[in-house]
Amino acid sequence: MGKNALGVLLTGMGADGAKRMLEMKLAGDFNIAQDESTCVVFGMPREAILLNAVDQVLPLDQIPIVILQRLAGA
Repeated sequence: MGKNALGVLLTGMGADGAKRMLEMKLAGDFNIAQDESTCVVFGMPREAILLNAVDQVLPLDQIPIVILQRLAGA
């Protein structure tokens, strides 16, 4: 999907989702990760951030706002 896609990574454990998010980022997607303060488990978002697979790190309540803004600008 490239620039037409948007990835969102929420609370979770492991690194498999982070690796897939990096693949998305390399294809041109815009990616968001949930911030540590609003995560139950910050493992997966942290891994995505460490891989530089994320464009924005946001609290959970801000993620829908950014998604809608990006859709409106598309």
